[in-house]
Amino acid sequence: MRVPTNTSKPGGSIELARRLFAAEIEALETVVTRLDLEFDRAVKFLLDCRGKIIVTGLGKSGIAAQKIAATLASTGAPALFLHSAEAVHGDMGVVAGGDCVIAISYSGETREVIGVLPHLKLLDVPVIALTGQPASTLAVHADIHIDISVPHKEWPFGLIPTASHVVTVAVGDALAVALLVKRGIREEDFANLHPGGLLGRKLLVSVGELMHTGDRLPLVSETDEVRVALTEMTSKMLGVTCVVDAAGRLSGIITDGDLRRLLERSDNPLSLPASEAMTRSPKYVTPDSIAASALRVMEQHAITSLPVLNGNQELVGLIHMHDIVRLETLH
Repeated sequence: MRVPTNTSKPGGSIELARRLFAAEIEALETVVTRLDLEFDRAVKFLLDCRGKIIVTGLGKSGIAAQKIAATLASTGAPALFLHSAEAVHGDMGVVAGGDCVIAISYSGETREVIGVLPHLKLLDVPVIALTGQPASTLAVHADIHIDISVPHKEWPFGLIPTASHVVTVAVGDALAVALLVKRGIREEDFANLHPGGLLGRKLLVSVGELMHTGDRLPLVSETDEVRVALTEMTSKMLGVTCVVDAAGRLSGIITDGDLRRLLERSDNPLSLPASEAMTRSPKYVTPDSIAASALRVMEQHAITSLPVLNGNQELVGLIHMHDIVRLETLH
């Protein structure tokens, strides 16, 4: 990696920071090229785990383990952190058959981490080891080993875990994301895991809270002329209008695209009934659907609006993609 030299004095703080960043980036690039089938096996072990995912480590590795456990838990995996020193002094009771353990030690020889291995073997709990030493005790006795070694001695003095810590956390993030995707976690599922956060509040807003109703709902009958539908679409500024039958039930929806297609096949489209222009049996959502699921339907079918029907299949509103996207600007 080429490090910029401008705006930095030799030996200055900016230069030092850049040298550290360069070392960490190089370490990440190295681990990317080194990922192999062991990573795939690790994800499968976690996916097949029927109990808890327990992440253990000591010192800076323990801090990385806490972060990895928190990330796994935030993505729906039942994960927790186990302090290795506490584990060998009475806390091993949290581990049970069916669990899976991620053990972290850069040297692979941390006494307390090694100390939990016999108990894990007795419980037949699989161990995924993250170490920088493939020939270490932890790596050799683990079921799966992921190499987190860095290409050079920790910069600057080999005393502070910098690049190796970044690599450890990155590998943990990769495991969590791969597991999330393999488990088919959806956006709304992720929101359910963060109900107290801004993300959760945004994604868990119901369609009923956002939809256009009453005078704001673009609406015409099947027998209204297309010119009426066009006026309704223009005045309500949503680019669509719903079409209902004589009983007030949704028959279809007219979009800008529907009007263009009508123009292509008719010499006098404005005098035709709305039923001649509408798309029948449109996709719809219910008022209690969450915003995230409505947005997904729109994205899947390349549409910008959805009628909202209640339990009796009655039209009660319309939601536009912009109503949901606007949530992103809320703070």
